[in-house]
Amino acid sequence: MAKILYITANPKSVNESVGLRVGQAFIKSYQESHPNDEIKELHLYQEEFPTVDHDIINGWDRMRREGITFSELSETEQKKINALNEFTDMLIAADKYVFVSPMWNWGTPPPLKAFIDSFVVVGKTFHYEEDGPVGHLKNKKAIHIQISGGIYSEGPFAKMDHSHLYLKQVLNIIGISDVDALYVEGHEFDRERADEIIHTGISEAKKRAKTF
Repeated sequence: MAKILYITANPKSVNESVGLRVGQAFIKSYQESHPNDEIKELHLYQEEFPTVDHDIINGWDRMRREGITFSELSETEQKKINALNEFTDMLIAADKYVFVSPMWNWGTPPPLKAFIDSFVVVGKTFHYEEDGPVGHLKNKKAIHIQISGGIYSEGPFAKMDHSHLYLKQVLNIIGISDVDALYVEGHEFDRERADEIIHTGISEAKKRAKTF
């Protein structure tokens, strides 16, 4: 039995969001194809999500550079690091990951960036060697369903995609090298084909879920 972590980063409801509709189609198809797998949903806009601040960075630095134990940190540092660790451990425990997010201003929504900061942690999900970072999360896989009104998967604007390419890079760093992408894009740019684009995205999501 595999553990799936389904992660969304969109403040809208499913009915209001193209991405969440595609994501729901994917996860429903996955459930039908893998009935014995466990699926945990993490909706980042519904979480009391801790962000990396001075207390967390100071705590990490003191343990790494001064060699002190976690119990020697201040009460505030311990509390904040523990809150962040819950999300780190949640990611580590999973076998497969489904990320669903829009591209905003050519990048990721703020809660997704905060979530990334929670799991790209030296000593927990990767470490450094002479040749660079070495990931700890081997033999896992991910798919990123990215929604954008314009077209960024190819063509002249592909270089402006700082969302999927960034997510793929950080997942690679922590050891997840099997990272697929499903772009649902162009429905705002080509309004006449919007329904067709969305329908195609939903159909492709259902198809990919069966072999994920």
